Amino acid sequence: MNLQQLCHNANIIVKKVGAFIKHEAGNFDRGRVELKGFNNLVSYVDKEAEKQLVEALRNLLPEAGFITEEETDNTRGERFNWIIDPLDGTTNFTHGLPLYSVSVALLDGDEVVLGIVYEVNKDECFYATKGNGAFLNDNPIQVSPAEGLRDSLIATGFPYYEFGLTQQYLQVLGAFMGKSHGVRRLGSAALDLAYVAAGRFEGFFEYNLNAWDVAGGAIIVQEAGGHVSKFTAGGDYIFGREIVASNGNIHQEMLDTIAEHWKEQLP
Repeated sequence: MNLQQLCHNANIIVKKVGAFIKHEAGNFDRGRVELKGFNNLVSYVDKEAEKQLVEALRNLLPEAGFITEEETDNTRGERFNWIIDPLDGTTNFTHGLPLYSVSVALLDGDEVVLGIVYEVNKDECFYATKGNGAFLNDNPIQVSPAEGLRDSLIATGFPYYEFGLTQQYLQVLGAFMGKSHGVRRLGSAALDLAYVAAGRFEGFFEYNLNAWDVAGGAIIVQEAGGHVSKFTAGGDYIFGREIVASNGNIHQEMLDTIAEHWKEQLP
């Protein structure tokens, strides 16, 4: 399989779906927003975008299965599986805040070998394939060279449910605020990861995430020279519901800072 050609073709699909999302944003009706759970929003745009992605990616790689946020198709393939978040940052989208993305990744067995994160409003397409580097709109990207937390800007996400660990999280957040240039919360984990890969952030951490939130961005960080793990050094950061991504230089500092206050794990 030629991963680079597959990624090129998948980029075309993702950008086409992104154009649909951008068009719908211009006339979006907030009355058509649904709740999957407390503070867990979904719109007809999420659902239609996912249907378009599944149909086109199925035609692109017929033997692949799917892991999808909106459950358009969750039929697993024997070897390959697409992991899809059709609109990462739905809350931003429904409130008219122009920070959201389309995230697509390809699993080969248990390993992510291709990732795409498309920022719709700025027309920025971040992508990577295993062993071939990371790119933004066809230009190579690398993580920031910053040596320590003291020189770093950190991204995170705030919990919108699962509030049982909020106090621990706030302690971790406070520690990062005191050790870095600051902490930002954009509302799209996929974009946070892409921005780490591009050197805009030095690090990112968040808990209570799903595979579709992180799979596409994680490989882009790695191929840009960064490092990705759970809150401890090892573990399954794709399906493990927590992630730390960094430029590599500050990774241990990030893990140590989290470990000072994060004593429990999600069930």
